[in-house]
Amino acid sequence: MTNSAKMVLQQSDQPLTVTILVLPEASLMSLAATLDPMRAANRITGQDPYRWKVVSFDGQPVATSCGLRVEVDAAFDPREGCDLLIVVAAFNATRHASPALVAAVRQGARHARMVGGVEAGSWVLAMTGLLDDRRATTHWEDFEDFAARFPQVQVIPDRWIVDGPVLTTGGAVPALDFMLALIRARQGFAAALNVASLYVYDETRLPSDAQPLVSMGRVGQQEPRLAAAVRIMEEHLDAPLPIRAIASRTGCSVRTLEGLFRSVVQTPPGAYYLSLRLQAARRLVVDTRLSMAEIAVRTGFSSVASLSRAFRRHYGHPPSAARRRLQA
Repeated sequence: MTNSAKMVLQQSDQPLTVTILVLPEASLMSLAATLDPMRAANRITGQDPYRWKVVSFDGQPVATSCGLRVEVDAAFDPREGCDLLIVVAAFNATRHASPALVAAVRQGARHARMVGGVEAGSWVLAMTGLLDDRRATTHWEDFEDFAARFPQVQVIPDRWIVDGPVLTTGGAVPALDFMLALIRARQGFAAALNVASLYVYDETRLPSDAQPLVSMGRVGQQEPRLAAAVRIMEEHLDAPLPIRAIASRTGCSVRTLEGLFRSVVQTPPGAYYLSLRLQAARRLVVDTRLSMAEIAVRTGFSSVASLSRAFRRHYGHPPSAARRRLQA
């Protein structure tokens, strides 16, 4: 980590200046998880340890992914220095990241002690070259595509990563985890704990904790065999395992595993496994331009016809219709 980045992540009484660049279709929750902990820290400490500015590329309000428009303070000025520049993005980040925006972020990073990408903000940073030869993460839905698009980046499925002067997070809650870590480093453990308490948030995770496809929460603590089975399913979407093999890996019988799924998830393990694969297929249909054949391979279906039949039974229409609706 560079000396300037270390200054961001160390105890200090000096206000930290933060610029948050929000792209269209960004997640409102990711923006709030990045911004509001600083507001809370200011309130709790009774001082002004964080000063922030929310900007868009052109200075106009930004429509988030839920449709709510966010007012911004100004247009992004890459020549204006700050301690921490954070890019928040989600859907269609590469489309919204025009060459001019990418150039502006690259220039802005030169005037910041540290630069970060929240959720698909990692894509924007990768497009600038700031992630070359560095470890980085992004939202778990995009790991494969991100790694294929940016082979020079070492993609790791951690919740958040700081590598030198660059930080990346996997989504809204990992962004909150990072902001709590930032507050802990600068204002101390008690301040970070008090901020977390404002949100009734007691699930703070380590940065190196892997991003799950399904957040098990306290169920994972109460039924670790069920949580282990779900994790195994997540790891084998492209080559589904027999339920018997999953039960064996979790150290229980098929009957016991079926009982756990019926009592907690209210569905048999086989049906739950299929729903995970179909959810993954739908994300690829809606959010990518992959062919149906490639989507079938990635989600463990033997053919496009097999995928289409299962998709229709689950969603009431074939995958091609889901893609047409998006394009309409």
